[in-house]
Amino acid sequence: MRVLFDVGHPAQVHLIKKTVFVLQEHGYEIDVAVRERENIVSGLLEHYGIDYEKIEPNAPGMAAKALSLVKNDLDLLKMSKKKNYDIFVGMGSPYSAHASRIRSKPYISFSDTEDARLQLKLTLPFTDSFLTPDCFLTDFSPKKHIKYPSYHELAYLHPREFSPDDSVFEHLDVEKGEPYVIMRFSAWDASHDTGQHGFRDDTERYEVVKNMEKYGKVLISSEIPLKGKLERFRIKIPSHMMHDALYYASLYVGDGHKMAAESGILGTPSILVSTRWDRTGNFMDFVKKYRTVEAFKEPAKALSRAVEIMKESKIYRKEWVKKANNLIEKKMDMTEFMTYFIEKYPESHRKIIAGENSFNKFIYKNARWNKDY
Repeated sequence: MRVLFDVGHPAQVHLIKKTVFVLQEHGYEIDVAVRERENIVSGLLEHYGIDYEKIEPNAPGMAAKALSLVKNDLDLLKMSKKKNYDIFVGMGSPYSAHASRIRSKPYISFSDTEDARLQLKLTLPFTDSFLTPDCFLTDFSPKKHIKYPSYHELAYLHPREFSPDDSVFEHLDVEKGEPYVIMRFSAWDASHDTGQHGFRDDTERYEVVKNMEKYGKVLISSEIPLKGKLERFRIKIPSHMMHDALYYASLYVGDGHKMAAESGILGTPSILVSTRWDRTGNFMDFVKKYRTVEAFKEPAKALSRAVEIMKESKIYRKEWVKKANNLIEKKMDMTEFMTYFIEKYPESHRKIIAGENSFNKFIYKNARWNKDY
């Protein structure tokens, strides 16, 4: 059995990595097509020992995206003709959807971004199984749309899947227990980011940085170039250790949605600056239901809350661990579910749609964080 995974973001590497390992152990032949972003995606795959083939990278601007759509469709079609894949798997990727349909093979899509409307229009008609968290705000065909009780981040940050590595402190230049803040600046160049924003300029970014620096070391991860005074704050750790850094941090604050979600799930106080946070079901869950993320549309309000948290960082970290554990005990180990769904496909799809299979066997109420620093 041959499976092609299509990834275009560092978080998607983490999402699939353990599923890839298990499928390989079970005799599956796995290929990964990479659309590079931040020069990190391929590096992560190399670190984990996963073979890949590069296709057209993520492109800013609608014209460039349209051109890359054609190129990537053709590249995946060439790969599939050569390898004759049995199943295509992607994270809402229209490229795999198109290539799979031309090759008359099934396409399994895992998506958690319902405001990516253009992407959904280009993908859904050619998708056989469309899987989303159960908080997804939109419903599609009941014959292909499966909603499950989990989030993408729980494929790699569930306590059964992730153990923090404190050797990260050797790269952070801080002592364990010493307060530090991780910030993330997003490029805001995806099609669903049109008309939305986080930090609007470097003035707003630096205002948060200089205030956070009063309470601990500031470390910045960024999709955009860091200019002038911001460059000296750039985090310099191996990319595969970012989640370790987030786990031990006193606070995350930034306009990167994925890192905000990851921090909250790890039990680290998480503040998101974004005008689009309430357009997706997962962040409605994180902010409103489980309170693992606090979201603000104005940086000034986010800064005020960040200062409040850092003044009592140890108290807030304990509170966040409780909130994270409350979320985790109600949600599935996403890796275990993904692996099952792909390996047993199409019977897995049929049983879930027919109501013959429960998600409960993938939920582990005894898996919890216990931060003791």
